[in-house]
Amino acid sequence: MRRFWKAAAALIAGLLVIVAYRLIATRRELTGADYYIARKERLLREFDHIVARVRHVVDARYGMLATNHMIGDARHEYEELIPQIPYVGGKQPFTQFLIYTALYIALYRAMRNMGMALEETGKLLYEASRLYIDRFPRFLYTIFGRMNFSPRYIEEAKRRAEESQARKYPGDWVFDFVPGADGNFDYGIDYTECGACKFMEAQDALELAPYLCPVDRLYSEKLGWGLKRTSTIAEGGSRCDFRFKQGGDTQVESSVLPEAEAEVVA
Repeated sequence: MRRFWKAAAALIAGLLVIVAYRLIATRRELTGADYYIARKERLLREFDHIVARVRHVVDARYGMLATNHMIGDARHEYEELIPQIPYVGGKQPFTQFLIYTALYIALYRAMRNMGMALEETGKLLYEASRLYIDRFPRFLYTIFGRMNFSPRYIEEAKRRAEESQARKYPGDWVFDFVPGADGNFDYGIDYTECGACKFMEAQDALELAPYLCPVDRLYSEKLGWGLKRTSTIAEGGSRCDFRFKQGGDTQVESSVLPEAEAEVVA
C-alpha cells in the first residue's frame, strides 16, 4: 500500500511539473499578435459590455437603426484591430490603454463612415467615456486613488520609468519620473513617447488623439489625482507633463476640448 501511495505521489508530482511547464511555455509563446488573439473572445465581450452602457448617447442623437449599424461596423473594425494592437509585454496599465485605444479607433472609424465630423466624434467619445467611468461606486475610486500616492506605487513608478528608457517594445510608452517640488505636486511623470499616439498614427487615426487626452481629466476628478498638465504629445508637445497632487484641483489643458466646454458636453 505504501508503494502505491509513493507511486501515486510521484505521478501527481510529475503531472504538476508537466502542467507547469506547459503553462510557462504557453505564456512565453503568447507574444506579439498571439497575446491578443488568445484573448479575442474576452475582448469582444468587453466591447459589447462597454458599448451597451453608453449606446443611449448615440441613440438619442441618431436613432436606434443608425446606432445599430454604427455599433456593428465598430465591432467589425475592433475585431480586425485586435491582432494589430502593439504588444508591450502584457504589463499594465499600458496594455489596457492600448486595448482601449483600439476600441476608440474602431468607434472613430464607424462614426466617420456615418459621415460624422471629427469634432462631433471626439465630443461624443468624451461624453461616452464620462458615462462609462461613472459606472463604478465613488468609494472604489477613493481607494484606488489613494493607492496612486502610496510609497510602494511611487517606487514602482520610478523603477518602470527607468526601465522604459531601454525601449524594449517599439509601441510602448517612454517616460521619466519627476520628484515632487516645493509642495506644488507630490510627483510627476513626463511621457516623451506615447504608445497610444504611435498606435493611432499607424492606424491613420492620429487626428483623434487630442480628443482622448482630456479623458485623463475625468479620471483625475474621480480618483483625486489633482492632475495638472499643460502639454501633450498628441497636441504637438515634446512631452506629456503629468503632475499629481493628492486631493488637489484638476487642471488639464486641451485645445480641442477646454474644461468649460467639457462641462457643457457632460
